[in-house]
This record gives sequence, structure tokens and C-alpha cells, in this order.
Amino acid sequence: MIVVPISTSTAQGKRGLTVVEIPGGAAGLPRTCFAVCHQVTTLDRAKLSKKLGELSSEILRDVEEALKAALDLS
Repeated sequence: MIVVPISTSTAQGKRGLTVVEIPGGAAGLPRTCFAVCHQVTTLDRAKLSKKLGELSSEILRDVEEALKAALDLS
């Protein structure tokens, strides 16, 4: 499975177009986090134990745009 890592580091939030802020409470996250789209990676499906939540369509659009920037697909 291809995944975008999420970080709680506020330093990640300052990295530009390839990072998307996810507000606390979104998708069940307890605090503000950052989707780090320039660090896309893969995980074995067996490592994923349960679904924690879903991002809004607005945040997913922002992640899509950040992925396009990270992969130079614009």
C-alpha cells in the first residue's frame, strides 16, 4: 500500500507546497498534524490494523495537490 506519512512536528509544516496541515480533530487525530507528501512510502497491508478515521474531501484535495507538486506532475 502506498501511504503519505503524517507528522506532528511543526517544523514539517514550514516545508512548503508538499506538506498539508491537518487540523486537530480531523479524521480522529487528537492534535494538528502534517501530511508529508514528499516522503511517500509503502507499507505492507498486514501492518495496518484498524481504520482510525477519514479525511474530508477538502483536505484530500490539498493532499492530492501536494503530491502533484512532490512528484512534479503539475
